[in-house]
Amino acid sequence: MATQVITGQFGIETGRRDQDRSADRFRERNLSLLAAQQRARRGPTPEVLFTKKIDNSRLVKAADPQRAREMRSFAAAMALFLGLLLIYGWQHFSAIEYGYHIEAEKQQLRQLQEVNRGLQLTEAQLNSPARIDQLANSLGLQAPQPGQVVYPDGSTMLTGNPNAPVLAEATPPVIH
Repeated sequence: MATQVITGQFGIETGRRDQDRSADRFRERNLSLLAAQQRARRGPTPEVLFTKKIDNSRLVKAADPQRAREMRSFAAAMALFLGLLLIYGWQHFSAIEYGYHIEAEKQQLRQLQEVNRGLQLTEAQLNSPARIDQLANSLGLQAPQPGQVVYPDGSTMLTGNPNAPVLAEATPPVIH
């Protein structure tokens, strides 16, 4: 029995060696064919690629009314979508532009209010009775005596009280 086992194992090893030898022979043959092909390619003529021209000018495209209808409806939907997108963009950028315009106007309003406030302060200082009295005294002017003040209607103030009530009259101006 031991001899059968040894013989069986020996046969397996012998089969493997034969397979390895045949694989080596195929490998060598493939390498030699590859080398021959490479030598043939390196010959005096370069490789040339030929193109075949196909003439499709005689082909006629068949009209497909359903596909044409689908394409028209798709184009209309895309045009509508693009129009809405453009309108939205126009409104959005207009709102931003108007916002900048409003802010500029508010800034100008604040500036004008500051100028107005300064002018009111200047007017109040210039109309100050104490300042006017001081200027009049520096110019040598004095308070008017009773009867010196003449009003546009030609009347004079004969009463000594400047705060006395005066009766308002509507008389047209007289032109001489």
